[in-house]
Amino acid sequence: MSGQPNTRLADLFGLAGWSKGELARLVNKQAAAMGHPQLSTDTSRVRRWIDMGEIPRDPVPRVLAALFTERLGRVVTIEDLGLVRHGRAGRRQGDGIEEHPDGVPWAPERTAAVLTEFTGMDLMLNRRGLVGAGAALAAGSALSSAMYDWLHTDPALKADAPVLDDPLHADPAGFDRYEAAPIGSQEIEELERSVEVFRAWDAARGGGLQRKAVVGQLNEVGGMLAYHHPPHLQRRLWGVAANLAVLAGWMSHDVGLEPTAQKYFVIAAHAAREGGDRPRAGEALSRAARQMVHLGRPDDALDLMKLAQSGSGDRLQPRTKAMFHTIEAWAQAAMGKGQAMRRTLGHAEDLFVANRQAEEQPDWMQTFKDEDLYGMQALAYRTLAEFDPNEAAHAQYYAEKALALRVDGRERSKIFDHLSMASACFIADDPEQADRYARLALMSMGSNSSRRTWDRLRQMYRLTAEYAGYPRIHELREEIRLALPKPRAKAARSAQA
Repeated sequence: MSGQPNTRLADLFGLAGWSKGELARLVNKQAAAMGHPQLSTDTSRVRRWIDMGEIPRDPVPRVLAALFTERLGRVVTIEDLGLVRHGRAGRRQGDGIEEHPDGVPWAPERTAAVLTEFTGMDLMLNRRGLVGAGAALAAGSALSSAMYDWLHTDPALKADAPVLDDPLHADPAGFDRYEAAPIGSQEIEELERSVEVFRAWDAARGGGLQRKAVVGQLNEVGGMLAYHHPPHLQRRLWGVAANLAVLAGWMSHDVGLEPTAQKYFVIAAHAAREGGDRPRAGEALSRAARQMVHLGRPDDALDLMKLAQSGSGDRLQPRTKAMFHTIEAWAQAAMGKGQAMRRTLGHAEDLFVANRQAEEQPDWMQTFKDEDLYGMQALAYRTLAEFDPNEAAHAQYYAEKALALRVDGRERSKIFDHLSMASACFIADDPEQADRYARLALMSMGSNSSRRTWDRLRQMYRLTAEYAGYPRIHELREEIRLALPKPRAKAARSAQA
């Protein structure tokens, strides 16, 4: 018992709206449903958890996580409740002990447990049809400062997994726990191939249709990681976990589950570092940076990109550096920093060209091709054109180059390129061309589950107002209004603000 209030638990308790006696009764009922009928708690114990920082023994933290997850309609983990036994029971800065946001970074031996617990809760939300978005995004500066020292030190790869007296023992961190058992290289190869299948599906159809399958696969991998495998296999398994976590995060971002997406990106960075792959950890953080720009927080994105680049170590290949620069340039464009953006894109081009004859790219960089460089350049210039309309011509140039190469079935990227081109045409006072590209995007969006494409369409729609008197544009505006998905619930929107 710390003697200090558990502010994390207190905050969530306040949001849930229970009385202490009601929570005690719910704990007993939920524990019995989870196979612990002997558990009995009361109001005084709940008071000690909240007001005195007492951490109850297992399974109570898991029971509480399940209750709060269902009540709040979003994933709530043991870490979120401040109930992990590491001497920091939910304290905040200012009470004498420094605490990182969202338990970041957690101890290495906790990564598999956090991964499994979070995915288990996410799957529970899916099953029960809950929203899963009622949390706040951590600021990029807070995340980067919390993770800086952790990411810049090499992980201890003594075993790549918790050293346990019983190698088959694993902390039951959440629901859907995969039973810890040894696996071999063939099983890992199958998991690696499944990552490729999920990536292709996501790129073609958006994140909504396969997100649950990816989360379920990641949940099983978390259980596998609890077993003490030989180091070479464990590293590969951590790599699979990192790839799946990035995909789960990207798919969550794609469908508007922003806090959930951010948590997966952080989990991916942890998993990659546990496997000794610091560039992969940096790429995971770069996804969180792209998310921040999309949500209108480019300053946070730049904080995350600084960490992604510096924390990736000296193994970062030129093409990966080029990709990082395109994200940084997009953030700079969103802040109206044209000179900095152009300089950063110049660095990206130089690095990309220098890498054409370089060593083979890691699997997670296989999708960053010429068209992706052009697409990001188009997006950056289209964003900057909001501040300086003269930049719209550059956006059109790069969007056209990207579209000429989009032949590999990555439909979502093609939609984004069409929208970049349409927006640039509107800004450049060419409504006829804009109408053509906007309709090409609209034709494809109905069969795509990506909410991000609709978000970008709304940005383009704003530009059509000036041309609403043109018959074709008036007709386009009506078609867009009819096609746009209904607004999400107020709680989900406010969580992303």
